[in-house]
Amino acid sequence: MTASPAAPRNVTLYRNGSVYTAADPFATAMLVDGDTVAWVGSEQAATSIADASMTVIDLQGALLAPGFVDSHVHLTETGIALDSLQLAGVRSAAELLDAVAASSGPASGAGGTVLGHGWDETAWADPTLPTRDEIDRAAGGRPVYLSRVDAHSALVSGSLAAKAGLKGLDGYGTGSQVKRSAHTAARLAARRLPADILRGYQQRALAEAAANGYVALAEMAAPHIGSVEDLQLAAAWNDTGTDGAKVPEVLPYWGELATSTEHARSLLDGLGVPVLGLAGDLTLDGSIGSRTASLRADYTDAPGERGSLYISVADAAAHLAACSLLGIQAGFHVIGDAGLDAALDALDLAAAEVGEQRVRAAGHRFEHVELADPDAISRLARYSVTVSAQPVFDALWGGGSSLYQQRLGDRRQGMNPFASFYAAGVPICFGSDSPVTPLRPWSSVRACLEHTSPAEQISARAAFLGHTRAGWRAARYRNPIAGQLVPGAPATFAVWEVEELMVQVADGRVQSWSTDPRARTPLLPALDTGTDPVCLQTVRDGRELYTNGALGA
Repeated sequence: MTASPAAPRNVTLYRNGSVYTAADPFATAMLVDGDTVAWVGSEQAATSIADASMTVIDLQGALLAPGFVDSHVHLTETGIALDSLQLAGVRSAAELLDAVAASSGPASGAGGTVLGHGWDETAWADPTLPTRDEIDRAAGGRPVYLSRVDAHSALVSGSLAAKAGLKGLDGYGTGSQVKRSAHTAARLAARRLPADILRGYQQRALAEAAANGYVALAEMAAPHIGSVEDLQLAAAWNDTGTDGAKVPEVLPYWGELATSTEHARSLLDGLGVPVLGLAGDLTLDGSIGSRTASLRADYTDAPGERGSLYISVADAAAHLAACSLLGIQAGFHVIGDAGLDAALDALDLAAAEVGEQRVRAAGHRFEHVELADPDAISRLARYSVTVSAQPVFDALWGGGSSLYQQRLGDRRQGMNPFASFYAAGVPICFGSDSPVTPLRPWSSVRACLEHTSPAEQISARAAFLGHTRAGWRAARYRNPIAGQLVPGAPATFAVWEVEELMVQVADGRVQSWSTDPRARTPLLPALDTGTDPVCLQTVRDGRELYTNGALGA
């Protein structure tokens, strides 16, 4: 019997660049054998191992680095936002109404619904919102759903309000803005779309991510955001028998409350796809912009309002205890300081019930955690809770006259305490919460370096690791060396055109410096120019997800 010929090896040598690797901080070349990094080293060594069986790619000075992991995204919502009305630039109710009136084609969405995202009334000279009647007139009677930049409230037309049955729901009033239960109902009504449309929006988001150097995305699905079918479609992209091999990996979570271990098992069994945990956007509170984040004291610009706590401490504790017993991740969306108090009290109750070691071993994660004092940070560290944070929140809203100043006054100082988390040993990973902020990883790294509270600034290296290796760890990924470029690691990386490489520290009093041989520190792009590096290629497990065509063999 004659043996079948062996499949040809797919071996690629990248050379003449800079490789970000702990194996050799001065590496200029990397060899990829199939889906695995086979070697990293110097240009001289690359010359000696190159042969005719390899595809050789000249990096022309580009940086080859581990691909980014976004630890908090919403795929369908991102696709919708990319293909709908872009409202971040409007500066008045009149401009917003003009945009609605001019909308047509893809911006109208399936079924004629006008979809839009990104308005922020705190950037308007007059923050008065349009009425439902005004939106109805601008849209010519079409249903309208326009999500606020934080995605925790929306403006809706009267026609959509009637279609979704919003009247009488919590968060529905005389104005066009809906919050809480009314917002959930409006969002689900606006995005009740056929599977092929949902899949198209997800594909749009995945393509955008790949073009910006992302190799994996933590999908934070939840019943108040989308259907189980939506989650199943997202998880299906990981099927290597389909187009899944050509998009970033999806790391799926489902944010639904469990009351017991039996209930948690039932929820997991009912999803029809494996998930990494009952965590993510299980909303314990809301957002600062929509004044729904739960605060210890009143909002500065709305006396008498302290936001909303959507889950009781007892229910949150039962959820944490159930997931801890099953050994799966639990977690919550929590932004306000009173919301975090509730989450931490729930951890104490869960630990008292099932044991602190079980709680720690489950690897629970909290999303956002923007208002955390030293005591709260210490309690997070005690339970080994990972904080999944969004640095661009601070870049957009953390300045002296910003949204956080308007809503919180002096409480904005020290928000998003990245350096304090690191100092206390709290595991931290970073993401965008797309579509709330764009899929732009280097802007997120820069936001860590340039935090509006100098004491909370961190180095570019710490920020980069938080956007790469830490994202895999937070998801308890099956391969312990994912996010590194060392022999034996997955060939999962991105190639970047950069202006300059250097080591960058967080302390502005210390000059950023080019690498010193004694430091043996890999180099990262200089980010003080305000210009992001350009993604030339994104590769996952040896398969190209994206190329801009600039690299050639």
